[in-house]
Amino acid sequence: MRKDIKIPEVKEVYVAAVKVFNEEFEAYEWNAYLINNTREALEMVLIVSKGFDEKRETSVMRHKIEVLPARNFAKIEYLQDDVLKLNNEFKVTYFAGSKMMEKTFLFKPNSIQESALEEIPIIPEKGILGK
Repeated sequence: MRKDIKIPEVKEVYVAAVKVFNEEFEAYEWNAYLINNTREALEMVLIVSKGFDEKRETSVMRHKIEVLPARNFAKIEYLQDDVLKLNNEFKVTYFAGSKMMEKTFLFKPNSIQESALEEIPIIPEKGILGK
């Protein structure tokens, strides 16, 4: 019976860490973004994020995006420098058409750094994609 359940694979949806300039504070900061590189809108997007390692765990953060249009992106949250030393996990659940989709993205400790920047989909700045 379990073999009959088909779990769709998430494709062309990403979580990226991007270093951007904050004009209000006049400083560069890391932010997490959800990228929808598909041809359809993502609806009722729920994101649960946390940072953790063997000894510590941050508070769990919850975010909701009603609709993320096709080929678009949205800011999820600011990433404090202290949190970059931890595993950063983003569980993303959404509806695409009539199907519920889910994927967990992970940034390993100290993987979010300028030396790891690369071209990423949709966003004009360079960033780091969660695995």
